[in-house]
Amino acid sequence: VQLVESGGGLVQPGGSLRLSCAASGIMFKIYVMGWYRQVPGKQRELVAQITSDSSTNYADSVKGRFAISRDNAKNTVYLQMNSLEPEDTAVYYCNAHYFAVTYWGPGTQVTVSS
Repeated sequence: VQLVESGGGLVQPGGSLRLSCAASGIMFKIYVMGWYRQVPGKQRELVAQITSDSSTNYADSVKGRFAISRDNAKNTVYLQMNSLEPEDTAVYYCNAHYFAVTYWGPGTQVTVSS
């Protein structure tokens, strides 16, 4: 099983980034897919999640700015991040889970700074 994130980088405040996570080795369409983030010294936190039937939920801090989506034909989940703030700086991790089974990607760094 592999989850591979891409699309991270350095962006100025107010800018946008689109993260992608390509999954292999799982029956992607049945998994709940999520994006989490973590900064040093803090717990990993849920950013956004999308279920197998494309229901979504978001952390309060990103509602209205971030959008999660999935393409089951490409085994890929996306996170469109707009109006980025310095507080969004973190390592972003892709997660796939189905009941007690869970997988993580290695993470991609997002830095929001002028």
